[in-house]
Amino acid sequence: MTERPSASLTTPTAPGGLPESGGGPVRPQVFLPTLLLGWGLGVLALLLVRTVGGALLTEPCEGRTLLALVVPLLLGPGGLAFAAVNARRPRRATLGLGFMVASLLPGLLLGVQDIGKLRGSGCAGGYVVFAPPGGKSLTAVNVPAGGRVTFTGRLGGYRREEYPAPFTLRAESSAPGVQVVLPKTQVYAGEVFPVEVIAGKNVGVNAYTLGLEAKQVKEGRPVGVTSTLTVNVQLPR
Repeated sequence: MTERPSASLTTPTAPGGLPESGGGPVRPQVFLPTLLLGWGLGVLALLLVRTVGGALLTEPCEGRTLLALVVPLLLGPGGLAFAAVNARRPRRATLGLGFMVASLLPGLLLGVQDIGKLRGSGCAGGYVVFAPPGGKSLTAVNVPAGGRVTFTGRLGGYRREEYPAPFTLRAESSAPGVQVVLPKTQVYAGEVFPVEVIAGKNVGVNAYTLGLEAKQVKEGRPVGVTSTLTVNVQLPR
């Protein structure tokens, strides 16, 4: 009887002659350099997009929010998907984890800082915060028919250094019998101002809307914000 040649066991090799990694864990001496490589590639892509995008955008506001968030939003989910697809290839999966880390730091950190600067310059829009005396904020006020209520407003979202001129205030209500009084008609960014709502005696019990507008003109273009507040007219006490 002739002996059959025994089959030799060989380890699959990846391109380049190196053994291909299976689904086992990555050794520590391999994990950290691969993670740093993915992080470095992510940071490089972030800086490249920010540099090219900043050079292409000529307007101070248009497109800036997208530029601040597009790379972190792509790197984070993209890195997670890359790691999941290559779950049986630990080195490539670790590379995807590096992309995810880069999306958070410095990607998301720089994006949040950019959004803060845009809000401060008025690009992301301002806002008006209504609040009761000594309170934090209001979304609605209650006033009896024939009565009045006083609260405050604060113009936020703009930096006084970039918007030194005052904003002109204008307010109106959705019903003729509900009157809005503004003791101050011009305020500066960040300034707190009083607001008074007076309900006529013959106003029906219902919910009405108060609209307040703050505007100014800077470098030939109007800048401002419009905010609303619900006024609940109740039966006289």
